[in-house]
Amino acid sequence: MIWITALLAGFLFALATWLILHRDWLRIIFGVMVLGHGANLVILSSSGDPRGKLPPITGGEANLADPLPQALLLTAIVIGFAVVAFFITLVYRILSDNGDLDLGELFDR
Repeated sequence: MIWITALLAGFLFALATWLILHRDWLRIIFGVMVLGHGANLVILSSSGDPRGKLPPITGGEANLADPLPQALLLTAIVIGFAVVAFFITLVYRILSDNGDLDLGELFDR
């Protein structure tokens, strides 16, 4: 199971890198979103096997679940949402100022 999760996380990181390297703003935004999902998957997979652990209030000391990965995951979701909202606002501002979203003139200088 851990190999499938690792391969999926690697695929998400590779797809995000490919999308971010494009000149289209929409693909860059989707790349940032996919990168956030890949990071969330890595954080979630670092919490261990959820099938063998009980919630913290029902078991003894040996069966406690670690709440830190879940807290980090929630924080990563909020930060990812804020970054995507910032990018959408940035794209709207560029579109309203320039009238188009062409990144070619930025890279061709």
